[in-house]
Amino acid sequence: MHTVWKGSISFGLVTIPIKLHTATENKDIKLRQLHKKCHTPINYKKVCPDCDEEVKNEDIVKAYEYAKNKFVVLDAEDLEQLKKEQEDKAVEIIDFVKLEEIDPIYFEKSYFLAPDSGGNKAYGLLREGLVQSGKIGVAKIIIRSKEQLAIVRVYENGLMMETIHFPDEVRKMEDVPNVPQEQKIVKKELDAALMLIDQLTVSFDPDNYQDEYRHALMDLIEKKKAGEEVVTSTEKAKEVSNVTDIMSALQASIDKTKKKKAPAKKKTAKTKKNA
Repeated sequence: MHTVWKGSISFGLVTIPIKLHTATENKDIKLRQLHKKCHTPINYKKVCPDCDEEVKNEDIVKAYEYAKNKFVVLDAEDLEQLKKEQEDKAVEIIDFVKLEEIDPIYFEKSYFLAPDSGGNKAYGLLREGLVQSGKIGVAKIIIRSKEQLAIVRVYENGLMMETIHFPDEVRKMEDVPNVPQEQKIVKKELDAALMLIDQLTVSFDPDNYQDEYRHALMDLIEKKKAGEEVVTSTEKAKEVSNVTDIMSALQASIDKTKKKKAPAKKKTAKTKKNA
């Protein structure tokens, strides 16, 4: 597994040399853009609209736009020095909190934490400490020139780090348009909704879910590669209900769920004997 970051993590005076490995991967199917006429991949050039000429990488500088068309140019040397000063710091756990205190909206990306040379004992100590306390650690880390807030928690038999957004990176719910205020709920409708929720409640198993679009797209690509004729189905994916009345929609959903979850009929003693 590829190491994306190498350093140390500390809590109090305990320091653990660690390696960071990306815990998830993007399975999106990347499609290239080709010239329709000859199927040649399209290239993209960086062009200056003022000079009307192609710009090479060495002729590009970074800048911050503080007002419309007004920039502060940042030298590469300054950025590199700032980056090095920050990256030399270890990951420091600054607080311990309960996982349920953090809303999922803050979570960003997951990484596996592995101990580096000589870090096994301290790694095990932190892992067991988190298990026994039921807490997670809140830390800061620099990844790819960006300071990240992160949490460290136990995952299966190891430690995981998950980067989380800073509070000012999370937008306010009050800024979302057309969100209804408190509504008067009809008890009959609420009871039906609760019954439907109860009937659809299961223990979460991630293996029960898959990216159906990605699988269908790969199937289409494989058929095209094999030279098969691809026929598009005219069957509708799902029957769209015309029910607009909430109570009717809830009842229809409950009835449909009952049929879906109807248990198989048990064999009677007589049936078993005849079998």
